[in-house]
Amino acid sequence: MKVHILDDWFDTLRTMPSFEKLKEHEVTVWNDHEENTDSLAERLAGAEALVLFRERTPITQDLLSKLPNLRLISQRSVYPHVDVEACTRNNVLLCSNMHADGHSVAAAELTWMLILACARQLIEQNTSIRAGTWQMGVGQTVAGRTLGLYGYGRIARAVAGYAQAFGMKVQWWGSDDGRARAKADGQTVAESREAFFATSDFVSLHVRLKPATRGLITASDLAAMKPSASLINTSRAGLIAPGDLLSALQSGSPGRAGIDVFETEPLEDPNDPLVQHPGVIATPHIGYVTEDELDLQFGDIYDQINAYANAAPIHMINPSVWND
Repeated sequence: MKVHILDDWFDTLRTMPSFEKLKEHEVTVWNDHEENTDSLAERLAGAEALVLFRERTPITQDLLSKLPNLRLISQRSVYPHVDVEACTRNNVLLCSNMHADGHSVAAAELTWMLILACARQLIEQNTSIRAGTWQMGVGQTVAGRTLGLYGYGRIARAVAGYAQAFGMKVQWWGSDDGRARAKADGQTVAESREAFFATSDFVSLHVRLKPATRGLITASDLAAMKPSASLINTSRAGLIAPGDLLSALQSGSPGRAGIDVFETEPLEDPNDPLVQHPGVIATPHIGYVTEDELDLQFGDIYDQINAYANAAPIHMINPSVWND
């Protein structure tokens, strides 16, 4: 098959062991990002299979209508960036391994790194010593403090394990179902939503973004947090209403934030007020961006291409395309 891979910005994928799985195919790898639909369609004119690098490129009806040769889109995890109905209308099969058997170790590790970095003022202390001014303030230890995890999923449970190893108290909040599962597992669930935000020294968000969860974290939730507390978000920016986190930080509650996800991505404005806020440690959506994680994820993606080529597709999201 003629396979095109989008948005491999650092030309990483062809250096990984999993790339060998595509040896029977004609592969084109694009190392930049093309926003213009017409230009992108021109690039992909010959593509029979399209590999997506997470959510970097939206797949719309407009784009699909310009790709008559496309038969398969292969990716991994959730797909809010893909118009599935448009795929079906254009007879394009979407395959996506939802990896129910594991969690993103890379995302869990980054979450924990941001918690520690906020606690110890890591970026500011590094900037201070580079400027020749030695220490700039007094940080926090995490032992004995309370980590609030919003969302009872696999990544959150991994972060909870790290926190407990460091001597933290862990409490939970989330959907009715999530809280019920946490209680059934013997976990500590906060007495109320307000108490969860008010008593946590760190709040970390671990919820998938979908229409029902957009704007899930409100301005009043953030206002309830301690001035000494930190908000960590390695999930999706859309879980918080646009502008609410910056407003909360400017008001002083919470006092700090560790952020890996943004309302606009890629974020290339060096003067973005959230990134430049002195209480924010920002990373450019690198939660899943490690060599180990990418090799694992794209190995699954290539397996889907080979399964399709062998007339036995797997992980079908719109199986009617294949069944018809």
